[in-house]
Amino acid sequence: MARYRVGARWSEQGLVGAVGDGIAWIKGLPSAAMEELIEFADGSLGLTYYLGPTALGAMLLTQSGDLAAGQEAFLTGRRLGVGVGDALLGRVIDPLGRPHDGLGPLRFESQRDLDTPAPPIIRRDFVSRPLYTGHKLIDTMIPIGRGQRQLLIGDNSVGKTSLALDIVVNQRGQDVRCVYVLVGQKNSSVLQALETLKRCGAMDYTVVVVAEATALPGLKYLAPFAGCTVAEYWMEQGRDCLVIFDDLTTHARTFRELSLLLRRPPGREAYPADIFYLHSRLLERATCLAREHGGGSLTALPIVETKLGELATYIPTNLISITDGQVYLDQRLFASGFRPAIDVTRSVSRIGGKAQHPRIKEAAGRMKLDYLQFIELEIFTRFGSRLETTVEQKIRRGRVLREVLKQERLQSLPIEFQLAWMTAFNEGMLDAVAPEAVPALLRRIAAGLAEAGLTLNHSRHDWSATVRRWLPTPGGA
Repeated sequence: MARYRVGARWSEQGLVGAVGDGIAWIKGLPSAAMEELIEFADGSLGLTYYLGPTALGAMLLTQSGDLAAGQEAFLTGRRLGVGVGDALLGRVIDPLGRPHDGLGPLRFESQRDLDTPAPPIIRRDFVSRPLYTGHKLIDTMIPIGRGQRQLLIGDNSVGKTSLALDIVVNQRGQDVRCVYVLVGQKNSSVLQALETLKRCGAMDYTVVVVAEATALPGLKYLAPFAGCTVAEYWMEQGRDCLVIFDDLTTHARTFRELSLLLRRPPGREAYPADIFYLHSRLLERATCLAREHGGGSLTALPIVETKLGELATYIPTNLISITDGQVYLDQRLFASGFRPAIDVTRSVSRIGGKAQHPRIKEAAGRMKLDYLQFIELEIFTRFGSRLETTVEQKIRRGRVLREVLKQERLQSLPIEFQLAWMTAFNEGMLDAVAPEAVPALLRRIAAGLAEAGLTLNHSRHDWSATVRRWLPTPGGA
């Protein structure tokens, strides 16, 4: 009553014309703006996304069982935002910032709009620091820098989510805040991902944003923007962040569903014409800020699904053109037992090499050339023809290298280990080793590395001499 003031007040009131499939059509409200929150008489919330000549369309964010045609609708004058801050670490939230883990309410440090412009060029800096994933193939041949946008692409059930979870687990002790966004996933998949993160202690520095398969389409559409907003807050404070979008194929389908329901003109494959803009404005927010603007970074790893290994379809080609490279997981490699099933010939990192340590870059360049030559030469062995001695030697080295590159889940490896095994391979210390003996040798290298205390700044001679002591002589066991 103390805040009550006598005076004339006016407000607009609309009426719900129809409700269905996560969409509400509202008559009236001529002053409504795009992406403005609308409150319904029963307490439900909607977000304006289509302004028609006689009615406006809103995607529902919350919906009660009482929402029906004929109810009143009111403008709020507010844009959609989400709470941000350190209180989110270790929590599971939905795109509206509501907790879904049963750990009680959240107290946010501040509120940020979900959809904000990407940082301008003047505030950005070059990608110059590596983001280590703990995987041999990626850290050596497909490096990722902090502030990069790297696509994880492949068919269904080839290990994209497993690889993404491994990368999050490897950030423990790396001073990187992680945000894992699950879009349209089954409850069993969500619970499995959460269990993995909790078991490995990754929830201490991770926020999980969930819009499960049974959620309203509007929430699935907003989930990637919510996760990006949470990470942006830390980036502007000068911290390094990692955001994983799992996955943007489902996100694109949800956007197509909403657009068709809102009667927007369809384009290629029934997607709306601005599907490219949708993902580009999301991923452009991932960057590395200049030092005078805090020096933080936001690394984005979007996941996209292909069909039968076809990269030239609409959504994959869009995302390949937006990102700074891709890690392609191949179904045939997965079926053959090569894990992670990364196809080096179809994977690329356009800017990650600039963030690599010079020692790693030098050693990886020699090793990658040998591996690519082996992939080409191995084709000739299928014909059963007699090969030259030099060709046989390259094939033998390549098969050993393929065994070295295999890696089980949740076995993150430090970057020093990568340099150790690359030193051994490049200098021929593994030439006389049988492929089946490779795992034991790698364990010996890991044990020796823990005692030696070598760093990337040691000379090549120091690394070569030390690694040679860990490996058996050609005539030994």
